Amino acid sequence: MNVTLLSLLLLCFPWLVIGQFSGKNPLRWFQNITTNLFSSSGNILLGGLFPINDLTANWSQNLGPNSIRCDSINPNGLGLALVMKYTVDEINATPHLLPNVTLGFEIFDTCRQSFIIVKPTMFFLTNGLSENVSVLCNYTDYNARAMAIIGPQTSEMVTIIGKLLGFFMMPQVSYGATSDTFSDKVQYPSFLRTVPSDQWQAAAIVDLLKKFSWNWVAVVGSEDEYGKQGQAEVSSLAADNSICVAYEGLIPVYSDPMPVVLDILDGIYNAKVGVVVVFALPNPSQIFFSQVIQRNMTGVWVASSAWALSDLVISLPNIASIGTVLGFTDNTQKLSLLTSYVTVLFTRMKEEREKGLLWKEDYFPMANPCPSCSNLSPNNISLITQPVLQRTAFNVYRAVYSVAYALHQLLDCNAASCQKGPSTIYPWQLLEVLRNVSFVIKGKRFQFDSDGNPNVGYDVLTWNWKNGTFNFTDIGQFYKTLKINQSLINWYTNSSEVPMSTCSADCESGQVRRVKGFQSCCFDCIDCKEGTFQNRTEDIQCTLCPQGQWSTVRSTNCTLPTFTFLSWSSYEALGLTVVAVTLIVCQGAVGLLFLHHRGTPLVCAAGGTLSILTLLGIIGGCASVFLFLGKPANVMCHLQQPLSAMFATVTLSTILGISLQIVCVMEFPEKTPTHLEMVRGPGSWLVVLACCGVQASLCGWFVQQGVSLSVYLSTLKINFVRKFLRCPVDPMVGLGLMLGYNCLLALLSFMCTFMAKKPSRQYNLARDVTFSTLFYCVVWVVFIPIYTGLDEKNKSVAQMVAILFSNTGLVAAYFLPKCYLLLRNPDLNTTEYFRIYLEATPPASEKDQDQ
Repeated sequence: MNVTLLSLLLLCFPWLVIGQFSGKNPLRWFQNITTNLFSSSGNILLGGLFPINDLTANWSQNLGPNSIRCDSINPNGLGLALVMKYTVDEINATPHLLPNVTLGFEIFDTCRQSFIIVKPTMFFLTNGLSENVSVLCNYTDYNARAMAIIGPQTSEMVTIIGKLLGFFMMPQVSYGATSDTFSDKVQYPSFLRTVPSDQWQAAAIVDLLKKFSWNWVAVVGSEDEYGKQGQAEVSSLAADNSICVAYEGLIPVYSDPMPVVLDILDGIYNAKVGVVVVFALPNPSQIFFSQVIQRNMTGVWVASSAWALSDLVISLPNIASIGTVLGFTDNTQKLSLLTSYVTVLFTRMKEEREKGLLWKEDYFPMANPCPSCSNLSPNNISLITQPVLQRTAFNVYRAVYSVAYALHQLLDCNAASCQKGPSTIYPWQLLEVLRNVSFVIKGKRFQFDSDGNPNVGYDVLTWNWKNGTFNFTDIGQFYKTLKINQSLINWYTNSSEVPMSTCSADCESGQVRRVKGFQSCCFDCIDCKEGTFQNRTEDIQCTLCPQGQWSTVRSTNCTLPTFTFLSWSSYEALGLTVVAVTLIVCQGAVGLLFLHHRGTPLVCAAGGTLSILTLLGIIGGCASVFLFLGKPANVMCHLQQPLSAMFATVTLSTILGISLQIVCVMEFPEKTPTHLEMVRGPGSWLVVLACCGVQASLCGWFVQQGVSLSVYLSTLKINFVRKFLRCPVDPMVGLGLMLGYNCLLALLSFMCTFMAKKPSRQYNLARDVTFSTLFYCVVWVVFIPIYTGLDEKNKSVAQMVAILFSNTGLVAAYFLPKCYLLLRNPDLNTTEYFRIYLEATPPASEKDQDQ
C-alpha cells in the first residue's frame, strides 16, 4: 500500500508544484473521485453515448428486442468514456466555472448499432427521474432526465437519434460524427460537434491531392452515412478542381464485404492509379487493407480521420508493406493530466476490489455497459496511453466543457455563485446558449458556427515505421488552407521525389490537352501552331493570336512582330562596304589617271569625256549599294532600285555610244571619216541621253506604281514573329523592266563589237567593250534565278553582290587594259596606234602582224 501511494506521489509531483485549479492541486481532487465509471449524481445530468463494446452476436439472427449481445470491450470507446468522467470530475473540482452546481453523468454503450443506441437515448428523454417518456402537446416545460447528450461517435448513430433529439431540442454534442448532413439545422436543429465536418475534410483531402499534383485517383468509402457522404464530397470537389476520380467503390458494412472488396481492388489495379483515398470507418478499413496486403499492392493511401489512427488497421500484419499513408486527424491537444487521473482511478478500483467493495447493479439505471470493467487496474493504463486515444480525447473534453460553459452563462454564474438554480432551466434554453458559446480552452478559443460546426481544423500526419517501431509523424495542418512540410514524408519509393498519380503526363509549355475518352485527365498533348498560343494550363484548344500579333510553335503568348535589317555592323554589311569602298577608290584612281592623260589619243579613242561619265556611272552604281544598308525608310526605299538601275544605264549607254562608233568605223570605213566628228560628238551624247531618258521613264513608273514603306507595313499581314525588313519591290515587273533594259543595252553593245574586225597594228577597243558587256550580261542573267529562290535578307545581299560584281567586271574589262597601257606602255599612246578610232582610217590587211 505504501509503495502504491509513493508511486502516485511521484506521478503527480509536477502537478503538486504547479497547483492549478484555483489553488487545488490535482492530488486533492483526485482523492474525491468515485470508482463508478459510468454514472455520477449531480444537480445537472449529462448523458454520454460511447461505443464501449463491440457486437458479439449475429444481429441478422435477432429474434427479439433484448437478444442482442455486445460483450467484447472496445478499448477506444471505453477510453473515451473515461475521458468524459475525467472531464466532469475536473469541472466539478473547478469551483469558479459552476459554483455550487454539481454535474452528473450517465454513460451508456452504443455498440455502434442502431438498435442498441435507441434505448439509452429514450432513457435520457424520460421525464425527470421516472422511466417514462411523456406524450405532450407542448414540451417547453418538459424536464428530461438529461440536460445534454455527449455523443455518439459515428455519423451512422447520429442519423438514428439526431432527429428525435432535435424534436425535443435536446442539445447533442458529438465528439466524432463528421457527416456534413448534420450541418442542416432544419433536420438536425439540436446537433453540434467538436470535430470538423466531412465537407472540410473533403476540402483538405482535395488540397492535399492538388499539393502533390495527383489528378488520377481512386476514392473508396464505407457503405454507411460517413463513408457515402465523404466519398461523394471528395469526388465532387475533385471534379471541381480538375482531379479525375478513376474509380469509386463502397465497402459493405451490413453484409459480407469480401466479394465487394476484391472487386474494388481489381478496379483500382485496372485504373492504374497511384493514390487511393479511403473514406471509411475502422472495421471496413481493416477488411480492405487486409486484402491490400495479401495482393502486395503498394501506393499512397490517403486516410480519413475515422481510420487514420485506428489500431484495427495499424495492427494488421505486414501493414508497412502497403506504401505511404497520409492521414487527417482532428486538430486536438493532449490532456496531460488524464493519465495521472486514470492511474489513480484504476488503483482505487483495485483497492476496493481487494476489500470486497464490488459494484452493485443498482448503480446503473439500465444494464451495466461494462460488467468486466470492475476488474480494471493500473495494468490497464494502456486504455488511456494509446496514441489513438491521446489524439481524440480532447474532442470529448471540448464537448463536455462547451456544455459547462453554456451552463455557466445560462445559470448566470460568476466565480462565487450562480444566480439561477439548476431546476429552473430546460434543455432547449441550454441549446440556445450553447450555439453561441465562446470560451478559451487550453489556450485556444473555441466556438460553434451557425451550423453547429467548430472552429477546428485538421492535423496531417503520416505513418512511419523505423526499425520495426511504428509512430505517427505530424507533417502539417489544415484550417481553411493546407500547410505541409514535405521533407517529413518518407515515400514508399525510397526517394525524395513525390510519387506520380496521373493518367497522362503534364503537357509542356505551349501545348494543349486533347481529351481521350471520358476522363478529362487522360489526354494527348498537342503543340500550338504558329499564330496560336496556350492561354491557360487547362486549355483544350489553342487560342488565336489577336490582330497584329503572332506566335511561334508552342507559344504561351503572342507578341508584336520584330523587324531586322542589314545593319551597318552586321558581317554582311561590313564585307560589302569594304568591297564597295575599295571599288570606288579604284574607280576614282582610274578617273584621276584618265584626267591626267586627257587629250591623249588613248583617252580620246576610249570616248574622251564619255569615258569620264562611264566611270562616274560605275562609281555611282557601287555607291548605290549603301542604300540597301541600315534601317529602311520611305525616302531611301523610293531611291534604292531607281538609282542603282539609273547609274548602270549611264555606264552602259556611254559604252553603247562607243560601240556604235566602232561599228561605224569598222563597217562603214568609206563614209565614216566625213561624219566622224558628228558620230563622236553630238551623236554619242544623243544616244546617252536617249537611253537614260527611257530608263528614267521606267524608274518613274516604278516609283509611281510602287507602295511606300509605311503603307507596306500598315497593310502587311502579320504571320511572323521576326522578319527581315527590306524595301518593298513592287511591282516586281518594274524591277524586271529596269534590269532588263540595262541588260538590253549591254547586249546591244556586245552585238556591235562581237563581230568587229580586229584592226592591224592598232588598239583593239572592240575587245574591251565585248568582254565588259558580256560579263555584265552573264552576271545579271545568273542573278535572276538565284534571286527568286532566296529569302528577303539574302535577296538584298544578292542584289548588292550583283551590282558590285557587274561594275567590277566593267572596270576590269573596259578600263584596266587602258590603264595598263598608260602606265606600262605610254609609248603606244600615239595617234598612229589609235588612228582607226580617231581618224576612221581603214584597217590594214589581216596579214600584217598585230602590235
